[in-house]
Amino acid sequence: MLDFEEEIRRFQPSLEVGEVEDAIVKEDLTDMTDLMVELLKSKKE
Repeated sequence: MLDFEEEIRRFQPSLEVGEVEDAIVKEDLTDMTDLMVELLKSKKE
């Protein structure tokens, strides 16, 4: 059986949408599109 009081004590709210956006933007994420752009740039040279 769930102990709701214990669950409430352990609860940590998730990030708000704006905070998630900021966290994602701050990361330097390279995706497949970035890789393809770099590949095409190097092929043109």
